[in-house]
Amino acid sequence: MKAALIVTLALVTSGCGYALAGRGSILPDYIRVVGIPPIENRSTYQQVELVLTEKIRTEFIGRGKYTVLPEASGSDAVLTGEITGISAQPVGFNENQLASRYLFTMTMRVQLTDARTNMVLWSNDALTFREESDLTSRGVTSFQGTDFIDQERSSFDRIASDVARTVVTAILEAF
Repeated sequence: MKAALIVTLALVTSGCGYALAGRGSILPDYIRVVGIPPIENRSTYQQVELVLTEKIRTEFIGRGKYTVLPEASGSDAVLTGEITGISAQPVGFNENQLASRYLFTMTMRVQLTDARTNMVLWSNDALTFREESDLTSRGVTSFQGTDFIDQERSSFDRIASDVARTVVTAILEAF
């Protein structure tokens, strides 16, 4: 009887050491207002930072727990970001050997800072997102500067949605 009790207690109190990620938040309880100023754009593509900033703000608001401000002042935490690069590389060609499919790649860094302590709560300096886009129906053969937004807004919208979901999930769900 004693042996069975000891074995049962040992099984109940022992654990495998594994835990599920995403079971908590890394944010202190006093953080209720998050300032998200415009993302900086170091790429050659114009206005992508506007789309990306809005998507991140919308994702935070969608989580329902935080008030989002468009600037750092008056906030408990500040999320800053910088687009470090965007490229569009042809990955598919039509019968005339013109590019018909492009791979868009965006790299960026993001940081969430506690406004009270100035301590970094979360950061990632090497976020990379990719999206392929078929351009055959538009007859586009190359991309330069603002053509990215003008010609392929839907591709960047998908990348921006993925960025927003990834960043906010990582911050709020402790991934």
